[in-house]
Amino acid sequence: MLQGFPFFGRAASAADAAPVSGHTVSEAGLPAPAMTAPRPAVALALGGGAARGLAHIGVLRVLEKHGIRPTMVAGTSIGAVVGGMWAAGKLDAFEDWALHLTKRGILRYIDPAFAAPGLISGKRLSDRLQMELAGLEVERLPVTFGTIATEFGTGHEIWLTRGSLADAIQASYSLPGIFTPHKVGGRWLMDGALVNPIPVSMARAFGGMLVIAVNLNSEVFGRGTVIQDQGGPLLDPAETVAKVRPGLAAMLRPDRLWRAAVEPAEPGAPRAISGVMIDAFNVMQDRIARARLAGDPPDVMIAPKLGKIGLFDFHRAREAVEAGREAAERVVEDILSAISVLK
Repeated sequence: MLQGFPFFGRAASAADAAPVSGHTVSEAGLPAPAMTAPRPAVALALGGGAARGLAHIGVLRVLEKHGIRPTMVAGTSIGAVVGGMWAAGKLDAFEDWALHLTKRGILRYIDPAFAAPGLISGKRLSDRLQMELAGLEVERLPVTFGTIATEFGTGHEIWLTRGSLADAIQASYSLPGIFTPHKVGGRWLMDGALVNPIPVSMARAFGGMLVIAVNLNSEVFGRGTVIQDQGGPLLDPAETVAKVRPGLAAMLRPDRLWRAAVEPAEPGAPRAISGVMIDAFNVMQDRIARARLAGDPPDVMIAPKLGKIGLFDFHRAREAVEAGREAAERVVEDILSAISVLK
């Protein structure tokens, strides 16, 4: 069972952000002690990417190692999970749990949904999350924290900045078609990566003077382009359906669900329906992220090399964490330089 750990810091206050220079005069007319200017508010925007998001752990470890402690964190999908655990002081336990995940262990959290708007109900994972984060509220965390979710039916971008931490995290990772939407505050919510895959906008709205973003998909679809002329013989519809969608009964078995999602029938072929949905979602997320980042770029981008790690490869946590460490180390000097300039 996950155990709690001490909180990592405290939330920034209005006083923390107030500029201070020189000396002030006290009510008694005597010079007050010189005050040191506060450190600039560093905000972290943690993007979505399923299992690749375990790289966020490595990024946070490097920041801690170099004394860079974000005062605010915005997270989308898996970024909300890792960011929320860090903000709640539970990253040590979460990392230990992730590093010991196996394929068989992951199957324990796959509970097929019958007559529900998702292949997985997510109740087992939700129950674990609620138990570990019981009583924790977003607005009472020691650092400013928020998650991004998408409202079902309207497509509204919802910022979850108060209320149950577990609910905020679950709503943000409820991947449509895979997990059932999660109801928070009277709204049915889905994965935030549908509208804001890397929440730089939220990090800036929180007051971040220096925004560090972590993009988990830069190596996956970063070379996407337009192929202007492509054609070939028509495929047999029956053959295509047979390759893409196995029988419903087979899909509802946890072991078959896992294999169908991550193992194509042949190299380069479409995977089963769950895998096809994930791939389509990933392409869409990449395109949206590019558009959002072009309009509101971060001050520093961290891009772990995760192209060989699949979206469901949670059993490869150690590789993902190490990729996060390496990517953060490559830019840590830039971050420290930026902080020194802003002081």
